[in-house]
Amino acid sequence: MTGKGLAVITGGSSGIGYQFARIAVEEGHALVICAHGEELEQAAEQLRRLGGEVEAVRADLSTGHGVEALWAHLERREIELFFANAGLALGDSFVEQRWEDFAERIDLNVKQTTSMIHRVGRVMRAQGRGRILVTGSIAGQVPGPYNAVYNATKAYVNGLAWALSDEFRETGVTITCLMPGPVDTPIYDKGLKGTLLHDMPKRDAAMVAREGWDAMMAGKVDVVPGPESKLVSLFSGVTPKAITTRLHELGAKRRE
Repeated sequence: MTGKGLAVITGGSSGIGYQFARIAVEEGHALVICAHGEELEQAAEQLRRLGGEVEAVRADLSTGHGVEALWAHLERREIELFFANAGLALGDSFVEQRWEDFAERIDLNVKQTTSMIHRVGRVMRAQGRGRILVTGSIAGQVPGPYNAVYNATKAYVNGLAWALSDEFRETGVTITCLMPGPVDTPIYDKGLKGTLLHDMPKRDAAMVAREGWDAMMAGKVDVVPGPESKLVSLFSGVTPKAITTRLHELGAKRRE
């Protein structure tokens, strides 16, 4: 039996989200994971075999209907931990991409992520306690040629989390922004094949999740896992935009 409060993880069936779910089970939390893909039930079953009390909610969180489906499952329940982790990347030239693909990324990474944080934030404020982790990215700190919409959505997510961490400061609720660099997850196979970003060494998802979890539990405002990503984050604020833009282009543009 679990002895701690409910943890809710969006995008919890793979990558960093699944590793958050593993930690939550190991720490004794009851768990709700939400994802859209076919791997959801398999992930839930793996977590149950670890001893977890796991509920799986299949929903497309890029849509209002998907958010309502998850919220109907959570309504009137106390939520101890919430991980706003669901997100999609999209590489390639801006004008060569379909608007429908842009819209899906913006709806998931920005609109519906904001909607869920708003709802959960109200619940936690009323409880007088709770912790929210938002998966942003160091990509949100630099311009992103050939990954422009993704980087822009992560700039929004980073900024939202920083602002809300201040607004919630006196409520008993903490908000932490996890800003990883390249991580070994399936997101790099969706639109980034044939690029240096796809092929470069990446940080282990389990290690990134652990650093994010520890920072959240410590009530930190943000965390950048790994020394290489910390350097990128540090220099992004002082390096001329023309240079960071060019460096990103070299990493994200498909090789001929």
